[in-house]
Amino acid sequence: MDFALTEEHQLIRRVAHEFAEREIVPYVQEHDRAQEFDLSLLPKMAEQGFLGICIPTRYGGVGMDYIALALVCEELEWADTSARVIMSVHVGLNSLALLQWGTEEQKQRYLVPQAKGEKIAAYGLTEPGAGSDAAALRATARRQGDTYILNGEKTWISLADVADNFLIFARTGNTGTHRDISAFIVERAFPGVSTASIHGKLGVRAGNTGSIFLDDVPVPAENLLGHEGEGFKIAMSALDNGRFTVAAGAVGLIQASLDASVRYANERETFGAPIGQHQLVQRMIALMVQRVEAGRLLVWRAGWLKNQGIRNSRETALAKWYASDASFESAADAVQIHGAYGYSDEYTVERFLRNAKGAVIYEGTREIQELLQAQYALGYRRDRPLRCELPAYDPDVD
Repeated sequence: MDFALTEEHQLIRRVAHEFAEREIVPYVQEHDRAQEFDLSLLPKMAEQGFLGICIPTRYGGVGMDYIALALVCEELEWADTSARVIMSVHVGLNSLALLQWGTEEQKQRYLVPQAKGEKIAAYGLTEPGAGSDAAALRATARRQGDTYILNGEKTWISLADVADNFLIFARTGNTGTHRDISAFIVERAFPGVSTASIHGKLGVRAGNTGSIFLDDVPVPAENLLGHEGEGFKIAMSALDNGRFTVAAGAVGLIQASLDASVRYANERETFGAPIGQHQLVQRMIALMVQRVEAGRLLVWRAGWLKNQGIRNSRETALAKWYASDASFESAADAVQIHGAYGYSDEYTVERFLRNAKGAVIYEGTREIQELLQAQYALGYRRDRPLRCELPAYDPDVD
């Protein structure tokens, strides 16, 4: 395995970092304080190709690999988590699911405009009574001729108020198990679709989060993604991609915490010397270095497996578990290094700490990730081939 980034990777990393410095950093504090989403980010990210970074060019994307996706996510979250969330939801959870499971007609109709950034996409799995226990969802889809009628509520949905297309999971049977869950491509324009924002969040305040309400929504049968009863498999495979982007973003937050701490430790003086000369401060900074290097390697390993077309649920879950925990610990240490100033939004680290808490909850809590690793080790869980696997990266194929 080659640990060196290619020239193409270095270029996209630099482009993403410069974009973050130019388009996010100067404005994010204002949006975070106001708890408002910066709509102008979406066309700007589309212009850079980020919204289709790893989607093949034949479907409107840039055609880069999954390491490139990780690098963009890392650099965006270095600036603010809300920008990386766009990548996780639009690309990781929705567009890659369409690439993996969609028919050619569905890809042309929905994936192409999403990859170009002409349409924004979201993912609707979580419900008021179904989070970690995703199979407990209660939304329903009743077949009526050539249409499915969807009813239910989804909550804690990122981009709920700005997305044009939703990937919605609902029950098409009455067994009460994951075997009767199906996936549907739902347009905001369909009658009966409405959304509402969620306010008062601890973190990711510059991001849009809301609920989706489905009231007798007619969805054409051709918008069924995969087959009836495959919804749970589709949801879990999409979460593999989403967790990969969360892990990559968490590495960016660790790096941001490290950068801020090094800068402050060299500027702030106590007892006649910069605080960076105090050993306990050095210990916290050393731990951030350890975490960012280990987290990045775990993410790149998962990305390498994705590039080869090798199933990577275990490796991605491990990267997400480690990096999200490490980002929270690093942000907490960064606040500690800043002292009282770290408790104020005059400095960025208090936002890092609030944002980092979200990653140990969404797209699989830390407890779920721990259980997964134990079950793999004990032999209770193993990855079985899916009917549709995410395509391996092939630079010679458009």
